[in-house]
Amino acid sequence: MGEHKISQGADEQAHREFMKALLTEVRALEDMHAAGMFEGGVRRIGAEQEMFLVDAAHRPSLSATEILERINDERFTHELGLFNLEANLSPLELGGDCLRRLHAETDDVVQIARDHAADEGAQVALVGILPTLTKSHLSLDAMVPKARYYELNNALMNLRGRNFKFSIKGIDHLDLDHDNLMLEACNTSFQVHFQVDADEFAHLYNIAQVVTGPLLAACVNSPVLLGKRLWHESRIAVFENSVDSRSSAHEARGHKPRVHFGDQWVDHSVIEIFKEDIARFRAILTTDSEADPIGMVARGEVPKLHALRLHNGTVYRWNRACYGISANGKPHLRIENRVIPAGPTVTDEIANAAFFFGMMAKLSRSIDDIRPYFNFSDVKANFMAAAREGLRAQQVWFDQRQMTAQELILEVLLPLAEEGLKEAQIDPVDIEYYLGVIKKRVELRRTGARWQLESLDTMKGKGSAHECLRSLTSSMIQQQKSGRPVSDWGLAEFCFAQDWRESYRTVGQFMATDLFTVRPDDIVDFAASLMEWRYVRHVPVEDDSGQLLGLVSHRQLLRLVARGSSSDTRVSEVMHKDPRAVCPDTPTVEAIRLMRDQRLSCLPVIDKGKLVGLVTEYDLMIVAGRLLESYLDDGVPSSAG
Repeated sequence: MGEHKISQGADEQAHREFMKALLTEVRALEDMHAAGMFEGGVRRIGAEQEMFLVDAAHRPSLSATEILERINDERFTHELGLFNLEANLSPLELGGDCLRRLHAETDDVVQIARDHAADEGAQVALVGILPTLTKSHLSLDAMVPKARYYELNNALMNLRGRNFKFSIKGIDHLDLDHDNLMLEACNTSFQVHFQVDADEFAHLYNIAQVVTGPLLAACVNSPVLLGKRLWHESRIAVFENSVDSRSSAHEARGHKPRVHFGDQWVDHSVIEIFKEDIARFRAILTTDSEADPIGMVARGEVPKLHALRLHNGTVYRWNRACYGISANGKPHLRIENRVIPAGPTVTDEIANAAFFFGMMAKLSRSIDDIRPYFNFSDVKANFMAAAREGLRAQQVWFDQRQMTAQELILEVLLPLAEEGLKEAQIDPVDIEYYLGVIKKRVELRRTGARWQLESLDTMKGKGSAHECLRSLTSSMIQQQKSGRPVSDWGLAEFCFAQDWRESYRTVGQFMATDLFTVRPDDIVDFAASLMEWRYVRHVPVEDDSGQLLGLVSHRQLLRLVARGSSSDTRVSEVMHKDPRAVCPDTPTVEAIRLMRDQRLSCLPVIDKGKLVGLVTEYDLMIVAGRLLESYLDDGVPSSAG
């Protein structure tokens, strides 16, 4: 696509030239559509496999560049983060053994990635969001070191004029304030492509919108973000916020984010989508373009439409319209469905793709226009409900019929997808196998998200949150290698193949985060009551913004009682002001030395001045016990909980 440049205020001339090229290419696309130049009469499928790279401790491994150098395969490419890889799979005609062939190639690229990752001391994880990912992994140091990524980050931040701030409420509640684009690297997916005829694009695109909600409900696999249990597919919320270029004024006016589902049907053609996105979203990248695409079309030549494709790549509809050129040199149109998360296994991913292709094939043949049967607001609500609740989500179907996603899939959509795949002449054995994977998963309600959440429930109370997430990720990776779908997995067990030493490198890995705190104006009796009720010996003092102001210890309260002080005494009068504190990335050994040398029994943990955790002598006793156990076992990780 040529060398990308960033379209910023410093280069307004480049932006104007790019916009001229972009508008010219839209007119060229209109001419191509009117002349019937697009390839027709054939439906092709394809996919993109994204994956996480993890180290021996099941944390993100920043090894993508080294692994790509080892792979030396044009199918593989970088993603934004150094802990991500992407592989682009070959397009296949829909029919016959295409699902089996797609499965084989996906297995192939994943195994290639695994083999070369192992040479770098890393492993591959197929999951929508890596459970062990922390905010410290989302710095610019973890971004692929290419100038255009850094410049893109700056461009988006300049457009926003503020940090990325958002809240997600699920089982837990996450409030996030982040200062760069790396949130986008939290997400990995299995994106599927469906080539369609130009004259049926609007019809099939609308169908894709309708089926995306229940499709997502069946394949959710991203329930944990930064240690918090959120939506069943938290990718949806994270991605919509991670590349949000809106200023506060644009957001207040209801301007759409760059990642969005849409708010209306497509009425006539793909050109509606491209025009709307150009009108709504400022170009942030530029590239060289063809001199005369309109003239090329007039001469019967096929333009590459560099500018249009580049701008389209910076707008992330969950169903995205794509322009491409087939191997035979003919231009084509595709619908790229972006909602399917990576994992839990390649088998699950191909089953999800088969489900989507089957629904698309059947509904496109049986219904001339799906719009009269649905309110678009219901279709969008189906999608958002599925992201939040998975198979338990309420869905609105034909004739305003309401049912859970589980009921809809089992009673209506699986039989429909089966008919669609049969009409597409997919091998019957493959139809039975892949839709059988969906059926069993849905019947048992054992999606990847449910497997993760249920596994964490069984591990509750057996270790720190970090230890449980490591155990979860370790089990996930091991069971993925079997190829068995997630419906056949056993729940993750605590301390599954875990080296305790890797759980305690930094204080952020084991610090207490569920803290009970007081304010400086609170009475001391309240602090004393907290200690008694919660069986703790230290209570942090913070202001309403979460800024650490001091620390109250059990010893200080004993001194207060000995002096016969009044119960009206305020916390600010007895607290230890400006206590020694550490950050989450502080090495554990350093924290131990600090506590020993200064005779501290507690260390608050702060991030940018805000209280985020607490480490006590008791916590270090647990650390010492685990590590001593590993040492006495000659370095063999303990399997005991």
